[in-house]
Amino acid sequence: MSTETTHPGEVSLSKLLATLTATLHPSTYVFAVLADESKLPPFSEVEMLFREAKSEGITVITNREYAENHGLEYAFPCRKITLDVASSLDAVGFIAVVATRLAAAGMGVNPISGFYHDHLFVPLGREEDALKVITELSEEKKREAQA
Repeated sequence: MSTETTHPGEVSLSKLLATLTATLHPSTYVFAVLADESKLPPFSEVEMLFREAKSEGITVITNREYAENHGLEYAFPCRKITLDVASSLDAVGFIAVVATRLAAAGMGVNPISGFYHDHLFVPLGREEDALKVITELSEEKKREAQA
């Protein structure tokens, strides 16, 4: 018995880009890796967990305050931007287009896809630059769609 479901999100790249809006979240997030699962933060403090290969540990994205208060070594202080358009997990090229535009602006990004939305972790201090790039991309695609 299959429990697979069809994902309800948008698959059209042109529609995704033309309707793109973004939300900046207030917290500063960090990436950490933990080898000992018993040291994982409570789920309420986690943005993402990802089991790395073999003995590398578990990547944790959590807020910087939690990491500092609990003595976690961390890297990449960043801000989270949620792409508000509901993209399908089957959408092709959406994150690639956004990440390429951010790269052209000299910005690295760590994208994470959730079931309904994509989230971008951008370097702390570059969040307004990222929002500007995303807005410009969306406006450009809206104009192209109207032409």
